[in-house]
Amino acid sequence: MAEFRALGLAPWLAEQARQVGLLRPTPVQAACIPAVLQGERAGVRAGNGNGPGTAMGGLRSFPGTPLPVPVPPPGPAPQGPHPSFGLGRSPPVLLSSVPVRPFPSQFSVPFPGRDCLGCAQTGSGKTAAFVLPVLHVLAQDPYGIFCLVLTPTRELACQIAEQFRVLGKPLGLKDCVVVGGLDMVSQALALSRRPHVVVATPGRLADHLRSSSTFSLSKLRFLVLDEADRLLEQGSADFSADLELILGAVPARRQTLLFSATLTGTLCQLRGLAANSPFFWEASAPVRTVEGLEQRYLLVPEALKDAYLVHLVQSFQDQHEDWAIIIFTKTCKDCQVLNMMLRKFSFPSVALHSMMKQKQRFAALAKFKSSIFKILIATDVAARGLDIPAVQVVINHNTPGLPKIYIHRVGRTARAGRKGMAITLVTQYDIHLVHAIEEEIKLQLPEFSVEEQLVLDILTQVNVTRRECEIELEGMDFDEKKEINKRKQMILEGKDPEQEARRKAELSRIRSRNRECRQKLQQSLHRRRQLQLRKKLHKSAERRRRKMEKEKEKEKEEKEEQ
Repeated sequence: MAEFRALGLAPWLAEQARQVGLLRPTPVQAACIPAVLQGERAGVRAGNGNGPGTAMGGLRSFPGTPLPVPVPPPGPAPQGPHPSFGLGRSPPVLLSSVPVRPFPSQFSVPFPGRDCLGCAQTGSGKTAAFVLPVLHVLAQDPYGIFCLVLTPTRELACQIAEQFRVLGKPLGLKDCVVVGGLDMVSQALALSRRPHVVVATPGRLADHLRSSSTFSLSKLRFLVLDEADRLLEQGSADFSADLELILGAVPARRQTLLFSATLTGTLCQLRGLAANSPFFWEASAPVRTVEGLEQRYLLVPEALKDAYLVHLVQSFQDQHEDWAIIIFTKTCKDCQVLNMMLRKFSFPSVALHSMMKQKQRFAALAKFKSSIFKILIATDVAARGLDIPAVQVVINHNTPGLPKIYIHRVGRTARAGRKGMAITLVTQYDIHLVHAIEEEIKLQLPEFSVEEQLVLDILTQVNVTRRECEIELEGMDFDEKKEINKRKQMILEGKDPEQEARRKAELSRIRSRNRECRQKLQQSLHRRRQLQLRKKLHKSAERRRRKMEKEKEKEKEEKEEQ
């Protein structure tokens, strides 16, 4: 407890951290918490300073030892232009350049600490590195909405809210989880009650900002981006438009905290563009993954991958019946098929992917965490941030296309100083991906040895079972559900699905005509080349014939002269 006290946290918060098992701060916590709390060592009573008071929303306050703090002059806070997340433009400057103007209440709020960008290995306690200082400042001047935490996945949002709930229990903390897949009306009602902490995914929160005026983020004190590299990257799931809307709703004066296990070029540019001397901390380690993680690869033919997977699962289950295993796959369909296949082999498995309803996803994750099922088969929705201490093995059914995806996947095991193993199935087409991963993590992966004959013995059975599962899945209209979800997404984006379907059909016809034209052109060119070649061969044969005739005539003349 004394070590957390030394970081500037209030005694009650250090004691609460001790009760939930946080005995000593990790390196990322020891580095980032003092920077976030810079200037926040104590709360000062605006009145006579006698004891804790009662704050709005029923939150109990815990002021520390009174210290003199600077109070900014009265008057409206200057508003500057909000940063943009538009495509093709310069990287967004998330980090604020001026201190936060205090929200009027019975406590005066000191100037905020520094903005913070923390990059540390998976399982190193990054969540507590922002939860603890936020709760410390909230206890001094409680109001809602005080803190907004943005995450890329729904499951991670619920996990962060749970940590706020546990550590903030002495405060009577009110939190609200705003994610997709759940009822928007109940979420809107919860937001209208002004919770102290909101944990959200960008898409659903942006939907609430567009459709509701019952809540405001204008007095927000903390903006936290967990897994910031994923939120800021532009790709298949681009959060740019939603983040731009959210940033337009939060005040320019705020503390911004960004945390991730992988540092991308965008985050590096954010660090360089920030004008508020943000605190930046990156874990210095020779290897990008944790020490307790044993990482190996298994070179397998593409056609035998499923048989090798079943053999690995069977081996681990026979040797360690109580071990928990996560298997990562590339697509939702692969995830569902593998889950059905492993269940036919009597393995206790459960699936987690984005095609499932949100309640089913929460239920699957809860059953895995409670050890009802020992095997979780998931897509990359489970690759970031999820803290499941009991996981001993991670198996990559496909080699990740990006090294940072690999780092996040294998980070689901060997957390908080524990041991763990990660095995990646590598086909003949994935060698270059393994080299890229080794270069990024600064470690050469050793090979995992398997007796091939044992795999060949079950190959036919595995292939037949997988085919049966694929046929069964086709009867469940799995692909049709995917199309329905696409149509829903189009409607949310303001597009007409029928018009988009007609446009795609027209594009398909145009492509088909273009292919036919290219084929005809190629056939015409081929016939022309064949004709030219025949003419050329004919001329060449004619020249040879004439040459032979001349040689014969010459020989005949020579014989006659003799």
